[in-house]
This record gives sequence, structure tokens and C-alpha cells, in this order.
Amino acid sequence: MRQTREQKRAQLLKAAEALIEEFLDWEEQAHKPNLRQIEDEVLRLRGQLGRQMAEVAVADQDAAQPVEAPLCPKCGVRMRFKGQKRHSVESRVGTLVLSRGYYHCSRCRERVFPPERTACTMG
Repeated sequence: MRQTREQKRAQLLKAAEALIEEFLDWEEQAHKPNLRQIEDEVLRLRGQLGRQMAEVAVADQDAAQPVEAPLCPKCGVRMRFKGQKRHSVESRVGTLVLSRGYYHCSRCRERVFPPERTACTMG
């Protein structure tokens, strides 16, 4: 189910607050960090927030939402929904962990993840 703007905002604010706490904890434990160490920590945390933002946005895309079972790209039979599966994707902001609908053809054993309309299949 799609999230509202406010739901996404609340989710992202919670993630940002957790990362701020993580930074403040790091700062308290670091013994006189130099600029490079501070930059490294800031960049690491910025990367985490960026990945979380991308995951929230991608999770709300059409491919992540339940759809009518696609036709098998090999034999044309309507595929069976097998549930949501987690999948790691390398992106420009790092590794994203996404959930997508997973479909299976009982006739030829073709698998589609996510639905074919996103052009990402595995067989």
C-alpha cells in the first residue's frame, strides 16, 4: 500500500534522528577527532540517510505494489504470486534493500522479480 507524504516524512525524520544520535554518540566517544575523521563519519552517516531515502521512494513505486499476476514471458501462462521477497540492488547511493512482488510460473518454472513490467527478470 502506498504511503502518504506525511507517513514517508515521519519515517525519514525518525531515520534522520537516529543518525543524528549516532553521530552525537560517536562525537562523545571520539578522542579529539581531526577534520578528516569528522568528515569520514559525516559522509558515512550521510550515505546511510541517502540509502534510506532512496528505499522509501522506491518502495512506493508501482513495481513494489501488488499488481495483477503477469503473464509468463516464456510460455504466456498467468504467473502465481509467491509473496514479497527482499532483494539487494547496487545503486549510485549504495546498496539498497528492496521488497518486490515475486511471481512463479508452475508450467515452465520461470521466475519474475519484480513484475516483468519493470524489465527485471531472473530465470
